[in-house]
Amino acid sequence: MAELNDFNDRMRIIQELVPGKQITLAHIIANPDKILYKKLGLDPNIDYNKAAIGIVTMSPAETAIIAADIAIKASGSEIGFVDRFSGTLIVTGTVSEVEAALRALCEYSEETLGFTVCPITRT
Repeated sequence: MAELNDFNDRMRIIQELVPGKQITLAHIIANPDKILYKKLGLDPNIDYNKAAIGIVTMSPAETAIIAADIAIKASGSEIGFVDRFSGTLIVTGTVSEVEAALRALCEYSEETLGFTVCPITRT
């Protein structure tokens, strides 16, 4: 919402978060640097040559619980972090496991839950 301020004719912008049914980020980090695992508090005892991290953000935030369940059932990936308050999910595993997990949870969210889903990106 924008409104004009009578005192100096500057526009003031107010940002509001209106939770919808959406996945706003679905990203795969293939072969992340070892330090990233440490800084994120993830299991450092992995084969870094085959490792990947998947990051997903969604709203409503509680959907992260459902997404975590789908991710681990759809692939051999593991849950690195799930937060039902912010809607953040981190999965780890091989690149193919993480990709399968993100595809499955995005597909379920879009087709079954009626979510708006962003494309899965990768670095």
